[in-house]
Amino acid sequence: MAVGVVIGGAFSKIVSSLVDAVLMPVLGVVLGGVDISAFTVTLPPLWPGQTVPNEFPVGRFGQAVVEFLFIAFALFLLIKAINKLRALQPKPSEPDPEPPKPTKTEELLQEIRDGLKKTDTAVVNDL
Repeated sequence: MAVGVVIGGAFSKIVSSLVDAVLMPVLGVVLGGVDISAFTVTLPPLWPGQTVPNEFPVGRFGQAVVEFLFIAFALFLLIKAINKLRALQPKPSEPDPEPPKPTKTEELLQEIRDGLKKTDTAVVNDL
């Protein structure tokens, strides 16, 4: 499990780098030269005399959403491939289950039956 966590962390960094360095600049050029990661929403002051603007970095949130979608899609493809490989493997055949062992009562009844058979053949042979 620890190996999976380390690989997941490295994969997350790779996807982050891909989104930061490749995807977002291309998307910014397509949208007309806008730096998406610097996109913020500024709200008016919430109370009188407030000097600090209320800015929310929506662009960084959007970038994080894109990174999440990339990672989710990659994991989806990985799990789908693993399931296909599992379907290709031959399934081991299960051995036939052993018949249930007779109970103590059944064993006693079988002994009585066998004893009666021996007695019947002895009586028939005597006649």
